[in-house]
Parts: sequence; C-alpha cells; structure tokens
Amino acid sequence: MDEEAGNDGVRRPGQDVLLGRVADWGPVGTSAGVFHLVPVRIERDLPLVNRWMNDPAADAFWELSGPPKVTEDHLRAQLTGDGRSVPCIGVLGGKPMSYWEIYRADLDPLARHYPSRPHDTGLHLLVGAVADRGRGLGGLLLRAVSDLVLARRPRCARVIAEPDIRNTPSIAAFLTAGFRFSAEVDLPAKRAALMVRDRSLRHVW
Repeated sequence: MDEEAGNDGVRRPGQDVLLGRVADWGPVGTSAGVFHLVPVRIERDLPLVNRWMNDPAADAFWELSGPPKVTEDHLRAQLTGDGRSVPCIGVLGGKPMSYWEIYRADLDPLARHYPSRPHDTGLHLLVGAVADRGRGLGGLLLRAVSDLVLARRPRCARVIAEPDIRNTPSIAAFLTAGFRFSAEVDLPAKRAALMVRDRSLRHVW
C-alpha cells in the first residue's frame, strides 16, 4: 500500500485509498460564502481547536476540554493512523470557523452498532465560535459537505452521522441538511441518533 506524508509531516499508509485526498476536494459555494475543508496541521491549528473544545457547549458532547495536550492527542491519533479519519478546519469566507472529522463509518467501531455498508462516510461537526451558532450555518454546511463527500467519493452511497440524542440543535441541523433519522443506537459513550443522507435522495431534500 502506498504511503504519503500526512498534513503534520507524518507518513501514514492508506490515506488515498480510504478517504481520498480530502485536501484536494476543493472549495464549495454556499449562500454564506465559499467553504473549504482544510486538513488539520497541529502546529498551526492546535490553539484554535483547543479553544473551541474548551467552550462548555462543546465540552458537553465532545468531552475534549482541558490543556492543549488533550486536544493534541485526539488530533494526532487521527493524523498518525491509517487514514480512516481526517480532522479538518472548516474555512468559510476565508475565516476558520468549524472543526470537522471526515471518517470511514464502515471501518469505524460505529459499524458494529448499525447495518453498515461499504464506503459509508461519516461526519462530525463542531461550529467553533459562539457567534457562528444559532444562525443556520450548521445545516447549511452539513448539506454542503455531504454533497462534497458524495461528489468526491463516487463509491459512497450514504453519509452517516451519530450525534448524541440529547443534542437537539445538532439533530435539527442534520435534518435541515437532508439527513433522515434512521434509529437510536447505543454506543459505548452515548446514546446516539443515527442520521443518514442517501445518495439516491440527495436531490429530493
């Protein structure tokens, strides 16, 4: 299997095979401006992501508050892994404003808890700044990014998400973005709402 340098200079196998080069997916236009997923570089992005994770509203569901080392360990585990999860900064109109994880749901432990299909691709999203929340950006960007996944990963038939069942604003954002509620699933750390956006229905919603 080919190897290439990761975004922090660490060489890791399979990054092209498992998700494709997220860095090359390119920008997408939205009604709020041009949006771009930029894979994380620890030396550049750690202070920002750590600040976002220490917001109480974020910590309630991400549970990654604390010193920078907590956030760094979380990011580095993905950056030095096999490429099945790519942490990204969401840049809207030139401004870094959200944290994303694009991951292979079918290769994730999540797959043991739902009827997964090959190439299912999952999304995690944290809208970072308080000023960017409650404005409908979550739903707008989830639609844009799930469209991007389906456009760039032709073998992916479904985009998956599993927000905490208590996180009603997140679930509402996924519904707005064209995801459907599929089931409640018990995961090791939470009870989640399994949200699904089907390629076959992407133009219906």
